[in-house]
Amino acid sequence: MKRVKQSIAWWCFVPRALTAERFVSVVAEAGYDAIELAPKDEWQRIREHGLSIATGNGHASIESGLNRRENHDRIVDEIRRNLDDAAAHGVANLICFSGNRDGLADDDGAAVTAEGLHRIAPYAEQAGVTLILELLNSRVDHRDYQCDRTEWGAKVVTQVGSARVKLLYDIYHMQIMEGDIIRSIEAHHELIGHYHTAGNPGRHELDGEQEINYPPIFRCIAATGYTGYIGHEFVPTGDATTAIRKTVQMCGDCL
Repeated sequence: MKRVKQSIAWWCFVPRALTAERFVSVVAEAGYDAIELAPKDEWQRIREHGLSIATGNGHASIESGLNRRENHDRIVDEIRRNLDDAAAHGVANLICFSGNRDGLADDDGAAVTAEGLHRIAPYAEQAGVTLILELLNSRVDHRDYQCDRTEWGAKVVTQVGSARVKLLYDIYHMQIMEGDIIRSIEAHHELIGHYHTAGNPGRHELDGEQEINYPPIFRCIAATGYTGYIGHEFVPTGDATTAIRKTVQMCGDCL
């Protein structure tokens, strides 16, 4: 039986808490399967430590994304190039963004975002890499971002209709926007291609100082039959090495 895999985000630790070499070594020793959102020039180092690369960036930017047709030519070109690199290096997923509303109606934004993803979906299918549309909160971290509700993201992915276009369900962001995490996962798990975690408030460790009760959420994810990555994307407040080790152990105990 396949198991859920665990990854951890580069930007949360390097260089703010650890050197690149130390981070990769600690992650490998702790038992993670992959690192995500690492610079491309670090991919070889990661692979040499026996780790995979769970996610990379599909295109720029969070604010100026797929919900504007005038961005589509640029974004499709960027994603095509990044898909080539991802396929060559075994990167599982590339993250995509809706962009900000800037007055755009939600139904219109969903239709245009789906249109853009539909253009590039055949290339993702050929490359064997999944494009994951990220759900982000628009209250605290990403003001005015349009893909800020699970239902909106699910509508986009359903309209695209490709096995290589899924949602990135970020538990931290969706706790801020709508809560009801387990029910949302149960309802939409077939459309989810990747998960992110962090403690709320503050995007810190998954510990007893924050409000999200992660163990039942992890068990829910496993119960859906999911076999992709749960990616930890938190900024440590204490010792970074300890946080890396504790998180993989706590999550692993629930899966």
